Amino acid sequence: MSNRNLTILGIVAVFVVVWAVFQSRVSDRRRTGPDVPVYLIQGLDPADIDSIVFGAGESAVTLKRQGRGFVVVNNDNYPAEISEISDLLSKCLEIQTGQFITDDAANYEALEVTEEKARSVVKFLKPDSSLLVGFAIGKDKELGQGTYIRLLPDDKVYVALNTPWVRTGAMDYIKQELISVKREDIESVTVGSANGEYTLKAKEDGEEIMLVDVPAGKKLKDGDSDSVFTALTNLRCDDVKRAPALREPRKSSDLTFDRQYVCTLKDSTVYAIKIAQKDDKTYVSCEAGFTDKEPVMKGGEVESEEELKKKEAKLLARDKAKEFTAKHGAWVYEIAEWKAKNLTKELSDLLEDEQEPEETEQTQDPNVVETKDPNSVEAES
Repeated sequence: MSNRNLTILGIVAVFVVVWAVFQSRVSDRRRTGPDVPVYLIQGLDPADIDSIVFGAGESAVTLKRQGRGFVVVNNDNYPAEISEISDLLSKCLEIQTGQFITDDAANYEALEVTEEKARSVVKFLKPDSSLLVGFAIGKDKELGQGTYIRLLPDDKVYVALNTPWVRTGAMDYIKQELISVKREDIESVTVGSANGEYTLKAKEDGEEIMLVDVPAGKKLKDGDSDSVFTALTNLRCDDVKRAPALREPRKSSDLTFDRQYVCTLKDSTVYAIKIAQKDDKTYVSCEAGFTDKEPVMKGGEVESEEELKKKEAKLLARDKAKEFTAKHGAWVYEIAEWKAKNLTKELSDLLEDEQEPEETEQTQDPNVVETKDPNSVEAES
């Protein structure tokens, strides 16, 4: 074989080797990280999730499956809001990735995708506590758009195109609204403490508020009484824990519930709030009752549509009160300081001295007889 032919064969052989290496790298690139956007999490069945963990270490927050829903382990297994968990799953399943960055653990800290430095860490666990799937959201990409994200458990880091803001606090998955009533539905409010109690009622026009048994020489201040009267139009909690003692007087470890706020609605619903204060914090326990004990009779004579609606409304209100106590009766809630002030105002804080009407005309002394000037009489004649 001539030297020319040998040279040609050598060139062909080198080309084949280079092509093989190139194809191998392309194949490996497609396998580890596609250039086209793909979903980060694929094939996740929500039914396989036994628990959800946010963060790591002592500050981790855990949601645990219980029955058909989840509970917040950090708050004594308080029921979690299903709507918030559904929203979390939707956000996680919609994360898309583009560029593959690395799977070398030595690069994780610089990209802030370690569990200690990550902006958010979310893990979905199986019943045996093994990892089903998860991710750690790192810092934003230096140039261009996107955020570094590490997929767990295979530890590949990608650039996420649409990283969601993941809520990772325990209270983010607890319904913070305890009671919400309309002002026009409130009939009266009674506030009690060791110093006594007082009752505020709505006047017939529904706009103004009156104090029952006003002390002599006193009157209600403008504004302050309204804030007390409407304290339950939006009562929210900042934290919650289980109440270990349910007997009266209700005590929870070192908390003493020595104040009370009772709100009676026009439909006979009564909300009773017991209040404890310690270390500049306020805690409440909540119950509801229904004062109308007259039974609702069904059937019998033909009733008007109005009467049927009244009976239905009564049954709904009565059931709502029972459900409220069943849900909240075993828990103690921490509430904001500004809301606590409206629940615990003393009567003296609502009163001011009543001003006596000013005299516009000088009162004549009955012992003084009015006389006329005789000169003025002549002038008139």
